Formats: sequence, C-alpha cells, structure tokens
Amino acid sequence: MISVDGLAVEFGGTTLFKDINFAINEKDRIALMGKNGAGKSTLLKIIAGIKQPTRGKITSPNDAVISYLPQHLLTVDKRTVFEEAAQAFEQVLSMEQEIEKLNSQLSTRTDYESPEYYELIERVSTLSESFYSLGDINYDAEIEKILLGLGFLRSDFSRPTSEFSGGWRMRIELAKILLQKPDLILLDEPTNHMDIESIQWFENFLITSAKAVIVISHDRAFVDNITTRTIEITMGRIYDYKVTYSNYLQLRKERREQQQKQFDEQQKFIADNQLFIERFRGTYSKTNQVQSRVRMLEKLELVEIDEEDTSALRLKFPPSPRSGTYPVILEGVAKSYGENTVFSDVSFNMQRGERVAFVGKNGEGKSTLVKCLMGETDWTGQLEIGHNTHIGYFAQNEASLLNEEVTVYNTIDDVAKGDIRTKIKDILGAFMFGGDSWNKKVSVLSGGERSRLAMIKLLLEPVNLLILDEPTNHLDLRTKDILKSALTDYDGTLILVSHDRDFLDGLVSKVYEFGNSRVREHMGDIHSFLSKKKMDNLREIERKDN
Repeated sequence: MISVDGLAVEFGGTTLFKDINFAINEKDRIALMGKNGAGKSTLLKIIAGIKQPTRGKITSPNDAVISYLPQHLLTVDKRTVFEEAAQAFEQVLSMEQEIEKLNSQLSTRTDYESPEYYELIERVSTLSESFYSLGDINYDAEIEKILLGLGFLRSDFSRPTSEFSGGWRMRIELAKILLQKPDLILLDEPTNHMDIESIQWFENFLITSAKAVIVISHDRAFVDNITTRTIEITMGRIYDYKVTYSNYLQLRKERREQQQKQFDEQQKFIADNQLFIERFRGTYSKTNQVQSRVRMLEKLELVEIDEEDTSALRLKFPPSPRSGTYPVILEGVAKSYGENTVFSDVSFNMQRGERVAFVGKNGEGKSTLVKCLMGETDWTGQLEIGHNTHIGYFAQNEASLLNEEVTVYNTIDDVAKGDIRTKIKDILGAFMFGGDSWNKKVSVLSGGERSRLAMIKLLLEPVNLLILDEPTNHLDLRTKDILKSALTDYDGTLILVSHDRDFLDGLVSKVYEFGNSRVREHMGDIHSFLSKKKMDNLREIERKDN
C-alpha cells in the first residue's frame, strides 16, 4: 500500500491544495479529476518523487516501483526502438552481469578464509536471490508483445527512435513502463497520440495486468473503461469516490445540490439571527440572548459550495454557403512513397451534409488522404473537390504551427479581415482568453490553450467542408463537450480523423477504416463499427484455430 499523508502545496502565497490524505491499494485504478489548474499533474509528480510538497509525505514500501509517464517528453537518443524499450530491464541485466563478474572473481581467488572473500559470497547470494526471484523471463518476447500492442510494426524495431514523432516516442516510454511491471503506474494524458486499436489494447492491459494505476485523461471512454475509483481535486481538497467517472459525475452533482441546500438554509439562519440581534441590541431584557447569538454566529462554521468550472466556451460555426451535391469525389485514388503503398483503389463520394470518421492505426494513411484532399501531396487516380466547396482544415499539428513569438491577440489580428477585426477581443473572450492573456506570447501557452487559439482561426470565415485531424488532443473534457455540441449544430459536410470514441459518438453516421493499404467503408456510427470489428476479430481467431 502507498499512502499520501497530509500533503500540501503552496507557492507565491497561493495554496494549491492542503491536508490531502488517501491510500493507493493494489488493483486500484484511479481517475484523478479536477478543472485545469487544480493541481492534478503536480500531485502525480509528487507521488512520483519528481516534486517535493510544502508539507506532508508519500509513504511506500522500500521495494515499491512507481513509474510516471508525463504529458510531454523532451528526451532524444540514438538507440533503436527495441534497444530503448529494453532499457526497462537495464537494472535486471546489470544485476545479471554483476553476478557473472563476482562469480568470476570467486573462481580465481584463493583467500577462502578472508573477510573480503566472505563479503563476495554474501553479495553474490543476495544478488542471486533477487535475480532468480524474478523468474525465467523471455525479455525479447515481452518487449515484442508490448511494442506490437502499442501499434509498432516489427519493421519499426530496428529504426532509431529519433525518426519517430513525439507521439510515438511517448509510446516507447510507455512500453518501458509497462515492461517494468511497476507497483503503481502514473499516467498523464496517455492516449493523446494513440489510435483506437492501441487504446483498446492498452485498456485491456491495464485492466488485466497492471497492479495499481492513477490516470489523468480527457478521454472519457478510456477513463470510464479502466477506472473503478475517482479522486477529485477541488478548492484545495479532495473527494474520494469508489466509483467510475460517469457515476462520479452523478454523485458530484448530488453533493453540490446538497451543499447548496445546506448553504441556503444556513444563510437564512444567519439572516434571521442577525435580524434578531439588530432588533433587540439595545433592549435590556434581551441582552443575554443577543450576546449569545452574537457568539454563536462568530463560532459558526460556514458551509462552502465546491467550485464549479463555469468558464464557458461559446463556440458556434458560421452558416455554411451551399456546396454542390458531392463536395468530395474519389475514384481509384492511390498514394505511395517509393515502394511503400500507403493506400490504393480508394473510391467513394461524399454527399453534401454527410458526416464521416476516418479511423485506423497510426501510419495507415488517414492524415495522408486528408493531405491529398488539401492538395498538400500528390496522388494517382481521380480526386475532385466539388462545386463551390470551401474547406476549413484543422491539422493534427495545427497548434504547433502557430508562431510562438506572436501574441495571442496578434495571432488572430493577423488573419482577421474586414469587420471581424473589431470583434477580436470578444472572440478571444468567448474562447476563455481574458484580457490578461491577450498580450501573452504563444510560446507560454499550454497545449489546450494553443488548440483553442488554432480553433479560433478556423472560425473566422464560413466553410462548407470541415476537415478536422485529431482536434481534441490537449482539450479538456468541458471544451471537448462544447466543440462536439458546435459540430452537432454545424450545417456543412464533416470529415473527422479521431481516436476519441466518446467524441465521435453521435457525430458521424459512416466510418472509413484505414488498414493494410485499403480503405473500407462501414455504414453506421462508431459503436456499430467497433462492435463489428470485435465480431470480425473473433471470426479471424476461429479461422486460425480451424
């Protein structure tokens, strides 16, 4: 068991949280929730030993292994993917090498009665006991299983990690953590760069193989599927619920309703007593009663209502100009890089107002087809953008493309045209950029703030074909809900590239699956697609068994 005792964090005269106490038990799978800035990531770093609290302590067994996956990685190295993943066993392998080295020394020494010889024997015995207690592990097989589960191909194993994007490097770090089989895994937004199949594999691994997990995530479906306990940080304290995230939301609502009721009753009680005090303050016969009520009000512990994130992102896409009947027409479209075929013979027509999702493993061509539609790369076959089609495009790395040296205000002012320039401050305010942030440079913004700023740029002119490539990365649950609501009301044609099942639910009526150099069309929403995929997988297993 790992315990958090009397934890407090204070800086610059501000108390982030105080007197936090809870225990983490084996098989606990905890969702750590709270609004942005509540201290979730700080708490994870303290448990991981990366940061120190102002007061309090983390207590754990001496042999407990705690592994932490941060939200952002900055490491660079020259190892291959397989070699980097094998670093998970560095301690075990160095232990084995030391045992061999000590045994070699014992075989050549003849001072059998010396204290040094006995020390060598004792050291070998201690190391051997630890080493053999780990059992007979096939390290290569373990590494291969984890890397394949996280979406890597066998051909990726020998590639340098420097060739991979930040998202894939994050998966390598995650593979190292999973291979270590720690007593507690701390995860900060682990699914931001995973495709749906990798997330499903990861969920299954955490449920069946992990000992204890604490996760911060804006992926509601992921959180609901893996967690059995929810800890909320709010107003410097925590609430600990032994339930899933969805059940926690209902209990939190009931808690706040009860707090509001108690607050209203207490305020009425205070008002009644203050009225009595004012009325009879100079009345001799009521002096004792007045003084008694004054003392009672002074000692009264006031009821507090937990804060609620009331910041509202008022997001509305402008009306779409009418496009032709078919905004997107593809016939026999193919794309290759040298001998590598990304996809071939892609043929489909999108009707005006249709809403579709592009899904599949990373690297199977989803973003590449989007680039074909945008004319950013070449292709073979017939690809036509329909009559009067105006495209609005949010790239997967849109937030990172912003000029970091420009201020928030100038980022929008540089692209705004006409009358809209007089409303820039109103637009920024609607996207939760207050006046104190207008002059901030983009370089100091968080990932979520950058994504919101990039989204504003998309809204400055009306379009009738929206193409959004992973738009929810770095957006919190509240902002994702508001974006989803705006897309539900959007009256144009929509293409969504996303791994977020909860976000796609209710937004699309057709799914295009990318895989094995093909693009397959599935009628129906994301849930029917996933149900069908599980059925296909079962049939495939049966065929293999036969």
